[in-house]
Amino acid sequence: MEASERGALLIDIRSESQRDSDGVIPHAVFVARNVLEWRLDPACEHRDPELARRDQQLIVFCNEGYQSSLAAATLCRLGLDATDLIGGFQAWREAELPVTPLLDSHTQKSS
Repeated sequence: MEASERGALLIDIRSESQRDSDGVIPHAVFVARNVLEWRLDPACEHRDPELARRDQQLIVFCNEGYQSSLAAATLCRLGLDATDLIGGFQAWREAELPVTPLLDSHTQKSS
């Protein structure tokens, strides 16, 4: 949470069904796992210019922290400042950090 408060961008790569059933972290941006590298690689023509920035720390999270570890490592190989949320969304929720229902979230971004 501290890194997020300092400006790090939270990237949610969980499935729609997980986000629908468990909720979302406020201000996290959704990027489907299967397009993550395309959207965040600064050299890719299919990048999202708001996300594919080398000057911003990225914190990737999945449901339990396994997929996001691999995803963050890949993003680091692309030259991005990326890490993952240990324990994923479930650890965030267990720590009683903010979670909102998917329908109430206005910060979700489609891939």
